[in-house]
Amino acid sequence: MHYVIHCLDHPGAVQKRLANYDAHKAYLAAASIKMVISGPLLADDEETMIGSCFVVEAGSLAEVEAFNRDDPFAEADVWRTVSIHPFLKRVDNRT
Repeated sequence: MHYVIHCLDHPGAVQKRLANYDAHKAYLAAASIKMVISGPLLADDEETMIGSCFVVEAGSLAEVEAFNRDDPFAEADVWRTVSIHPFLKRVDNRT
């Protein structure tokens, strides 16, 4: 099953995000679940990072919740809100 993880940062969390970025990237690279796509959410200026979005493939919602809870960004309290939902992937036009 696919899941979407949508995270919004605390206001002014850019420096905290950057301070934990290398640990976050290493965590994603070694993830126990399959990362379909991920990246930062941006403010309207299309530059300032304000959150994160992931589409992952995993065996259960509990597995995704544990994965997210152990992310260095979560441990550093970068994210103000996190929502995780099952996602039914219907279209993929990549070649």
